[in-house]
Amino acid sequence: MSKILVADPIAPEGVELLRSHAEVDVKHGLKPPELKGMVGDYDALVVRSETKVTADVIGSGRKLQVIARAGIGVDNIDVAAATSAGIAVVNAPTGNTVAAAEHTMALMLALARNVPQAHQSLKEGQWRRSAFMGIEVRNKALGIIGLGRVGSQVAKRALSFEMRLLAYDPFVSPDYARRLGVELRTLDQLFAEADFITLHTPLTQNTSHLVGARELALMKPNARLINVARGELVDEAALLQPLESGKLAGAALDVFAQEPPGETPLVLHPKVIVTPHLGASTQEAQREVAIEAAEQVLAVLSGQPARNTVNVPFVPPEARGVLAPYVPVAMLLGKLLTSLAEGQFMGVTVSYEGEIAQHDTGILKSALLLGLLSPVTAERVNMINAPLLAQQRGLRITEQKTQAALEYPSLLTATLHTAAGDISLAGTSLRDEAHLVKVNDYWLDVAPATPYLLFVDNLDQPGTVGAVGTVAGKHNINISFMDVGRRGVRGQAMMVLGLDDPVPPQALAEIRALRQIQNARFVKL
Repeated sequence: MSKILVADPIAPEGVELLRSHAEVDVKHGLKPPELKGMVGDYDALVVRSETKVTADVIGSGRKLQVIARAGIGVDNIDVAAATSAGIAVVNAPTGNTVAAAEHTMALMLALARNVPQAHQSLKEGQWRRSAFMGIEVRNKALGIIGLGRVGSQVAKRALSFEMRLLAYDPFVSPDYARRLGVELRTLDQLFAEADFITLHTPLTQNTSHLVGARELALMKPNARLINVARGELVDEAALLQPLESGKLAGAALDVFAQEPPGETPLVLHPKVIVTPHLGASTQEAQREVAIEAAEQVLAVLSGQPARNTVNVPFVPPEARGVLAPYVPVAMLLGKLLTSLAEGQFMGVTVSYEGEIAQHDTGILKSALLLGLLSPVTAERVNMINAPLLAQQRGLRITEQKTQAALEYPSLLTATLHTAAGDISLAGTSLRDEAHLVKVNDYWLDVAPATPYLLFVDNLDQPGTVGAVGTVAGKHNINISFMDVGRRGVRGQAMMVLGLDDPVPPQALAEIRALRQIQNARFVKL
C-alpha cells in the first residue's frame, strides 16, 4: 500500500478517506529537520498552512508522488522544486467557497445594522437604541469586484436580499453576468455607484492596493467596504482618512496585509468591523477541503490526473511527440492575450494548422486557456480545469483545424474576442522553443527569453527605433532583442522588444508620447 503523511490537522473525514486506500500516519507539529528526516518514506504528503514544504524537504522525498494542500493556497509549498522533482502539487480550492461567501454576507449585514458595536454596548450595561440606527440592504447597490467562485456565490445570495448587483470583472462574459443577475461596470463606475463594495479578486501585481486613495475618493458618501479576499487589495493607511472624515459609513475586514495585524488604528477604529481571517473557518468548509485534498491525493497515487493539479501539465503519451512542444506555445499565447487585450472578454477562437491539426488538440486548448486565465483568477488553474473555468465564465471557445501547412509545419493561432474588438496571436515551436510569429496582421519572430516584453504600434519611419531606445536608455532599461513586423515600407508597423528590466509608468508614458508611436503595451511574462 502507498504511505501518506498528514503533517497538519485536517478534518477526520479526510483522514478516513485516505486510510480507506492507503497507510496513513498523522504527525503534527514536525520541525523542519524532523519532516526532512522522515518524508523519504512516504508517497504523499498532506499539509495545510502550518507546515513549510521547502526545497530541502522535497529533495528528501525520494518516493513522493504528490503534495496536497488542504486549502486553496500553496504559498507554503515550493512548487518549482516539486515540479523539478516530478511531484504533483494539488490543492482544494472549492471547499471553502460557500463559507467565504456566507462570511461576506455576515459582515455586510453586521455593517448595515451595527451589530458588533450594539452587542458590545449592551454587554457594557448600556441601552442605546438610537446610537445604532442601521440601514436596510434591500434596494441598495452591491458592487462585487471579481465574479469568480466566491463572488458568484455572493451575487446569488445578495439577490435574495433584493439588492441591485453591480460587478467589475473584465474576464467574464456579459452573458455570464446576466445569468447571475449582475450588471457589469468599469471599476470607476462601480466605486461611484455602489452602496456596498465587496472584494473577491486574487492578489496580483495589478490588484495590489486595488482600493487606494483615488478609489476611496470615488465612493459614495456613507458607502461601506468589505474585504474577505486578500488584505493587500486595500491600502489600509488610505482607508483611515474617509473613515475619520465621515465620508464612509464603515468597513468590514477579515484579512490584512500583515496577519495578525496587531492593535493598529484601522483595527481599533469604531467604524471598522474586524474578524481574524475567518472566511474559510466553518466545520463544513474544513470537512470539504479535507475530503477534496484526499481525493486529489488518491487520484495521483492511482495514476489518474487530479482535477486540481497546480503544476506538471499532463500530455497524453500517444501525442506527446507532436503536441508536447506546442504546450508552451499555447500557454505563451494565452498569457500574451490576457496582457494585451482590452475590453470585456467574450470568447476565444483557436485555429490549428499543419501536423498538430491531425491530432486531438484538447491538450493545446487547455494550455491556451491556462495561460489566458491563470493571471486573472484566484482559483488555481491547471490543464484539467481550465476549460471548465472558461465555461463557467461564459467564454465561448471555438476550434478550427486545417491540416494543410502554409508558413510553418504547424501553426497555432488564438483570437480573443472582446467588447473592444479582436486580438489575434499566432505561434509555433522552433528548435524546442515557443515562438510568437504573428500579432494581428504583423508577421515577426519573437522567442521570449526575457521576463518582459514591450509591444509598440508605430509608423515605419527613420528614427523610430532610436527614439524608443533613447527612452529605454534614459530609464536604465536594457533591451535584449527587438523584432519588427510591418505592412509596407514607411507604413504601419509593430516593434516587439525583449527587455531585461520592467518599464516604469513614466517611461511607458514617454514612449507613447513619441511622435511616431501610436500605442505601447508592456507585458510581464
